[in-house]
Amino acid sequence: MKNIIIASTSTLHNGEYLEYLLPELNVLFEKCSEILFIPYARPSGISHDNYTKKVAEAFTKISKTIKGIHDFENPIEAIEKAQGIFIGGGNTFLLVSQLYKNNSIEALEKAVKNGTPYLGTSAGSNICGLTMSTTNDMPIVYPPSFRTLAFVSFNINPHYLDPIVGSTHMGETRETRINEFHQFNPQPVIGLREGSWLAVNGDSIKLKGSLTARIFKRNEKPIEVDPETELNDLK
Repeated sequence: MKNIIIASTSTLHNGEYLEYLLPELNVLFEKCSEILFIPYARPSGISHDNYTKKVAEAFTKISKTIKGIHDFENPIEAIEKAQGIFIGGGNTFLLVSQLYKNNSIEALEKAVKNGTPYLGTSAGSNICGLTMSTTNDMPIVYPPSFRTLAFVSFNINPHYLDPIVGSTHMGETRETRINEFHQFNPQPVIGLREGSWLAVNGDSIKLKGSLTARIFKRNEKPIEVDPETELNDLK
């Protein structure tokens, strides 16, 4: 049974890393003493070691040990034996490229769909959808496929931003980008605002946090859904 938290962000404004999620993570990883961290997304170019250290410091607050996947000779075996898994934010193109390079996509799919607790934030959340095509990131590398883990039957846009009234910014809004996506792709997209997450337990997918989320479907007007809404029929 899937047991997943798909969070828009790891850090809220003026908050510490993962701080706002720690009560939820204490429950998600309740039966885990050690969690496998996959640092491939490397935000701001941080090294795998330094990224893993940052995550380890946060998880000491709930008495969990973190091991980076890069410290294992066999990444597939590390995933198969993991008590819990966390993939953090950074660049989604880099993350997906590295997962394919290490042949880890299928191992992750199998482990998490069989019940290994999983936390994704930002890029690590983007890959929980059918494809990574609704990422906000620059294509700094080119993965062999945009297909991702399909833990949910739709796409995800983390860090979703609403247009700012009176802004002089002339670039495209997130909604514009998602409308462009729907010219070529049929699946729904959920825009997750900062501080929101999806709690996936078996077949249940529930919006959590204090904010609404924006749902985009092809050839339909976007709608807002409230926290605690079940999204298992979104496909």
